[in-house]
Amino acid sequence: MAGRGGVSGGKWDGNIPPECKPNPSILRLSAQLGWEEAQEPLHADIDVGKGKTCGVGPGGIANEVVRAKGSAIGVVGLVPCAVGGTRIGEWARGTRLYTELVRRASDSVKEGGIIRAILWYQGESDTVNKADAERYKGNLERLITDLRSDLNNPNLPVIQVALASGEGQFIERVRKAQLETKLANVKCVDAMGLRLEPDHLHLTTISEVHLGIKLATSFLASYGHQL
Repeated sequence: MAGRGGVSGGKWDGNIPPECKPNPSILRLSAQLGWEEAQEPLHADIDVGKGKTCGVGPGGIANEVVRAKGSAIGVVGLVPCAVGGTRIGEWARGTRLYTELVRRASDSVKEGGIIRAILWYQGESDTVNKADAERYKGNLERLITDLRSDLNNPNLPVIQVALASGEGQFIERVRKAQLETKLANVKCVDAMGLRLEPDHLHLTTISEVHLGIKLATSFLASYGHQL
């Protein structure tokens, strides 16, 4: 979700496809909790751990939604919170990552606006250990339930992404958990088949564009009438 499209050898190639170009109607919440015009890499000041380089991610969902809905939608705000290379257990309620996610999400609407959906693309690190893979479904459902509670939105839509790759051998176990999650207002978009970078782990830039379109299509089909 943080986006490694176009990243090779620890460097981003700077290529921003037309589907992800900045638009005055699309803003992002910076690490300093200020709104600014969104531009790739959306997570440049969020996913800043040692040795990490951010590139293009699936943020093109916003461009696709604006394109589809036109001026009727007004301003779209993106709230990047992803940290790559993390297991879902590191996002459980009470952890630093969870607390920061809730803080940023809550701050994004303190002066108005509505959280329309949470986008969740994670799980490659949970494919390494069988126990992590087997616990994934329960951890995901608990995370969604906790977020809805702490954000005071019991019906908050969640659109998750089924893995296209993984760091270990239990990819199918995690994918099965993602695809079989049956909580209300939880949709799943499948990334399998999208082209990967040479590291065989992260999506290429064009794949991130396609994923953004998939996410937008799912969102608009289910919730577009609410905009």
